[in-house]
Amino acid sequence: MKSILTAETRISKGLANRLLGALTLTVTIAVFVALLPAQSSMPPAKLEPVFDLHMALSKPNDIGQTSSAGLRRASLSTGTIIGTGVYKGMEGKILSGADYQIIRPDGYTELDARYLAQMDNGDMLYMTNKGMRRGPADILAKLNAGEKIDQSKIYFRTVISVETASKKYDWMNGTIMVAVGERLPTEAILHVYRLD
Repeated sequence: MKSILTAETRISKGLANRLLGALTLTVTIAVFVALLPAQSSMPPAKLEPVFDLHMALSKPNDIGQTSSAGLRRASLSTGTIIGTGVYKGMEGKILSGADYQIIRPDGYTELDARYLAQMDNGDMLYMTNKGMRRGPADILAKLNAGEKIDQSKIYFRTVISVETASKKYDWMNGTIMVAVGERLPTEAILHVYRLD
């Protein structure tokens, strides 16, 4: 009987110690959280639609395996700018452009492009477009063969910056814009958003 009581006492003490440990841990966490600085009062970033870039695709020029990074490719491009959202009515054309790519062995593509655009009022924009395109190997093979693909299977994202002397489009000089791209058989479409 004495051994049973001793075992029960040990179990009770062990349980009490565990409860005390859990309580101590809970109080410690509560004190730590109370001492943390308050969360930032900055509002979350917003994306505002600005324009769609429709880029006509020319036959790419493969320069070859210029480094261990991958295959270097270049192509010339032209296209149109069509305003979206509150910028509907804004129009322009890409007079000349060059797209430079490095295609890694796994199909991941680094994108680096420059475009010269003329807006409908005659104002000129110099655009820099950098980003990436990646996806499953079988989808990329279809894309490279000029076939239509499911756009949701491709991750195509870029960052666009603009330089201009235009008073009308001066706001673009100090604005970061991001784009979600679609790669179709004969064109690439970039849906461009202003990051606020």
